[in-house]
Amino acid sequence: MNQIKLQEMLRSFLIEDIGDGDCTSSTIFQHDALGRGIFYAKAGGILSGLQIIRTAYQLLDSSVEVTYFYKDGDSVTAGESIAEVAGPIVTILGGERVILNLIQRMSGIASMTRQAVETLNDGSIQLCDTRKTTPGLRMLEKYAVVAGGGKNHRFGLYDGIMIKDNHISFCGSITRAVAAVREKSGHMVKVEVETESREQVLEAVEAGADVIMFDNRKPAEVREFTNIVPKHINTEASGGITLKNLSDYADTGVDFISLGFLTHSVTSLDISLLVK
Repeated sequence: MNQIKLQEMLRSFLIEDIGDGDCTSSTIFQHDALGRGIFYAKAGGILSGLQIIRTAYQLLDSSVEVTYFYKDGDSVTAGESIAEVAGPIVTILGGERVILNLIQRMSGIASMTRQAVETLNDGSIQLCDTRKTTPGLRMLEKYAVVAGGGKNHRFGLYDGIMIKDNHISFCGSITRAVAAVREKSGHMVKVEVETESREQVLEAVEAGADVIMFDNRKPAEVREFTNIVPKHINTEASGGITLKNLSDYADTGVDFISLGFLTHSVTSLDISLLVK
């Protein structure tokens, strides 16, 4: 993760939660009162976002010490200690909720991604995320996908050209859309085209697409379409693919499968802070 962006995000999140100060902790404890706490897993899963613990506490008080027992991408079981934090009690309690909210969600995404990779069980296919992320949290959620063993699709509209069904409808055809893009973009930019039929796949090949997506296609159709796409063109399946039917797409010959559910409908991993 970009450390500067992470600090900016955490500063905003901490201000939102703490405001002018933690009126509960600051009235109970002296600011020089010290304590220790343990972040521990209350359920099993894959960890992600652990650097948030140190970064957030350092923003609040540089004297806080953090000791890690695991790293991002590691598997953890219920009851295991993840990290220990030592410093002013007011600081430990003040940063607790923001830190937990983030690492719980990121670990939930990493856990779901790992489950999807194991369910597909096909090393020739890379599982990717989508832009279906929580506004403001995209960097963190996409980082969590990688921690779980997945790959990142484009981060936004700014870093990749993807011609979708509405672009094609407004433009008139795949051929016209690709030609317009090629005329205005540089040679370093790849062009992906979304297709829904054999005819569109063949048109995308002829138009010179670098990546062809098969949108909302059944496994049999994906197998058929990959056979008519030249090997130098990457292929991707997306839409209508769930954890229940994901294994059906193994051995279809597609290069990538993009899954929105990796980020938009996961359950956070249960993690808590226990005073030591």
